[in-house]
Amino acid sequence: MSNHAPVERSVILGTGSALPARRVSNAELSETVDTSDEWITERTGIKFRHIAGPDETTSTLAIDAARAALDAAGLAGSDIDLIVLATATPDNTFPATATKVQAAIGMTGGIAFDVAAVCSGFLYALSVADSMLRTGMGKRALVIGAETFTRILDWEDRGTCVLFGDGAGAVVLGLETAAESDAAPRGILATQLHADGRHYDLLYVDGGPSTTGTVGKVRMKGREVFRHAVVNLAEVMEQVMKPLGLTSADIDWVVPHQANARILDATARKLGLPPQKVVITVDQHANTSAASVPLALDTAVRDGRIKRGDLLVLEAMGGGLTWGAAVVRY
Repeated sequence: MSNHAPVERSVILGTGSALPARRVSNAELSETVDTSDEWITERTGIKFRHIAGPDETTSTLAIDAARAALDAAGLAGSDIDLIVLATATPDNTFPATATKVQAAIGMTGGIAFDVAAVCSGFLYALSVADSMLRTGMGKRALVIGAETFTRILDWEDRGTCVLFGDGAGAVVLGLETAAESDAAPRGILATQLHADGRHYDLLYVDGGPSTTGTVGKVRMKGREVFRHAVVNLAEVMEQVMKPLGLTSADIDWVVPHQANARILDATARKLGLPPQKVVITVDQHANTSAASVPLALDTAVRDGRIKRGDLLVLEAMGGGLTWGAAVVRY
């Protein structure tokens, strides 16, 4: 068999993001929450977060991020065949928030649905969209992570409420054909996803339509989540790189889920990654759950750090527990 057989890959054609207008510093937060700038910064590295106003929702942020990604890709909504939107904070219990985005961008056909994997949601959505494109269910996809997590925070729980913010990030994927022999193929080269429901109670919302009929609030056992995150993220990054014959030395940028600066540092150390290869936005945005990875990706693309041809590893862990990673040549 010829090693020049064509291979179809999902390539990132454009990125976009959106943040609520209101930006809240630790000092401002400490006026209403029993905390301090020093306490938050030392434990998490977070300095600011954006908090959605009454007229800002998961769908409005998702729509703005989607439009920015479409602009960057030079495409219109009518060019898109598939929307996969990751969120834990949909506008409504149903239908999917993705259908609101679909209507807003002028996409009248195709497929649109949400996925729920909390902070790992974007990695799950990216992997699902990539699989669907490569199996012929469309040519172009919008993959979005969007959250208004501050709506489900318990503002009396000072250990948790200081960690989160709102926002959205999006990428446009398009199928491209390349020769299998291509030494530096563009696009999504590999994805790896995991879940372990035995740890369901480490990070969850204590409500829902089927159990309480209420929305509920975020509950987290922070120390245990931290421990799982460092081990699982280092492992999944090695798992996703190894079949491609890659080591951390080959990677130009790691774009991690922005949960906590200490998790980012510990994971980088475990993999022997220099800190200057890690994109960090947690100080400016806090933990935006499913929006975190695409928001960090768009930030680094737009400020010029990430350039075409760079080899990236995206990774995240969230409630479930769920976790995953992807290798992408931008």
